[in-house]
Amino acid sequence: MKELSLHILDIAKNSVKANATLIEILINEDSEKNLLTIEINDNGCGMSEEFLKTVKDPFSTTRTTRKVGMGISLFEAASVQCGGRLDITSEEGVGTKLRTSFVLDHIDRAPVGDMAGTMETLISGSPEIDFLYRHTKNGKTFTLDTREIRGVLGDVPLDMPEVLTWIDGYIKEGLCDIS
Repeated sequence: MKELSLHILDIAKNSVKANATLIEILINEDSEKNLLTIEINDNGCGMSEEFLKTVKDPFSTTRTTRKVGMGISLFEAASVQCGGRLDITSEEGVGTKLRTSFVLDHIDRAPVGDMAGTMETLISGSPEIDFLYRHTKNGKTFTLDTREIRGVLGDVPLDMPEVLTWIDGYIKEGLCDIS
């Protein structure tokens, strides 16, 4: 994939399918340590120990519509090729935590990409789920938390076009502020 945001979208969709009610997407760009880390945590159904052992294998999937699940293996390959790694922990009934790292200035590292579009897609596709998106860049942090937005909007659904347009602009502005 040309952008890491597309990997994030793919993994977060797995969290949606795992019946998560809260999905956290945490990105940290640290120039001093030359490190980019991405964490995706959920409170979904989790994975059994047996499945967790095979989850990085592209021919291991819980899907019944096809026999391959490339998302995690492609994300891991992108990380490893850039001097990083991907780790997953999961507990049935509790949730899953995925953490990947990259050498920040590695020549082959894909850009983070369109996180505003990724978050807008996730929220519009699953407006009932809460998302926490925190992006830190060299100590400056931007946070979007749909629980806070719900608190302000009350009964207004998050997938209304006007709300999604606001979310998109809010993320873009917030990311500019930390750059």
